[in-house]
Amino acid sequence: MPFAPPPEDPKEEELRILEAWDREDLMGRIRSRERKYVFLEGPPSANGPPHMGHARTRIVKDSVLRYWIMRGYAIFPWIGGWDCHGLPIEVEVERELGVRNKREVLERFGIEEFNRRSREAVFRYKRLWEEFTRRIGFWLDLDNAYITMENYYIESVWWALKEIWKKGLLEKHYKVVPYCPRCGTPLSSHEVAQGYEEVEDPSLVIRLRELGSENHFLVWTTTPWTLPSNVLLAVHPDLDYLLVEKDGFRYY
Repeated sequence: MPFAPPPEDPKEEELRILEAWDREDLMGRIRSRERKYVFLEGPPSANGPPHMGHARTRIVKDSVLRYWIMRGYAIFPWIGGWDCHGLPIEVEVERELGVRNKREVLERFGIEEFNRRSREAVFRYKRLWEEFTRRIGFWLDLDNAYITMENYYIESVWWALKEIWKKGLLEKHYKVVPYCPRCGTPLSSHEVAQGYEEVEDPSLVIRLRELGSENHFLVWTTTPWTLPSNVLLAVHPDLDYLLVEKDGFRYY
């Protein structure tokens, strides 16, 4: 089977195809189909520019949707969204402003100004994401995309929680979560993993004297900063410990 020769200018060819899709309103025509394939866009965070990993994810999503389109389905609701979760955006704006903690934010800028700059950052990155999404050919309704920081979206979340509570499906439980003293907020497992790195910790061996004896226990720890709070040493009642004498001391 003969293959069409590659275009002389791939970029120009891509733009020509994108313009043809818009001109023919292909998304609108596909939406009018009766059979629906449900797709809910997992919204990217609007706290930075997209990178190659985002391109891969969006291309995979688009490939799945086009498969169902070719089978005669419409995609529903087929709208984009932007996750404006506070912490990643705050950290990005703090980096831009050169502040190290919340106190500096309050003293140098104030809450209102910091919120304004955070909102500006969201829409700046949102524009980059919109152009990126269109440029890679990912079909998605961005004109009606939801934004999680807008009041209508926040109100919808509170409404859902209220309905769950009214039906008796909301329970109170306790869960231990990681907390960041610098950010002043709990962290998600994803945020904790972002800062993961292997480091070399200090390691100390100390001796603790046995009460009523001149013998000592050797204790090894990789967290020496916890030693001031130690009040006792646990030993196993069924294990045998060797008693060794060295440099005038007797150690278990």
